[in-house]
Amino acid sequence: MPADRAQTRWIHQLGVLRDALDRLDALEEEWHATQDSLPRGTEAFETALAEHHAECWSYLDDWATHGHVIGEINTAVKRPPTSWSRPPAARPAPATGHTTMARR
Repeated sequence: MPADRAQTRWIHQLGVLRDALDRLDALEEEWHATQDSLPRGTEAFETALAEHHAECWSYLDDWATHGHVIGEINTAVKRPPTSWSRPPAARPAPATGHTTMARR
């Protein structure tokens, strides 16, 4: 992606998303271990499930808050180059040493 299209905030937002995803993965693994140790339909199971969901909310909120950055990056990458993003073309110097006066 051309550097002029990148937003500096994207680095931070992608970091937040990565960290949230890593934490959600870890919580999911913990939940599977807990789930296997409790009989379904019991109060202990329902309490553990509610605690699992409560732990996940802040990381899901991070995704709700910053997840749009993925679409922004995708759009920036797919957008065709614009004329303002290209370096200006070099113009040759005038062949003569005199300038012309502009009319008023």
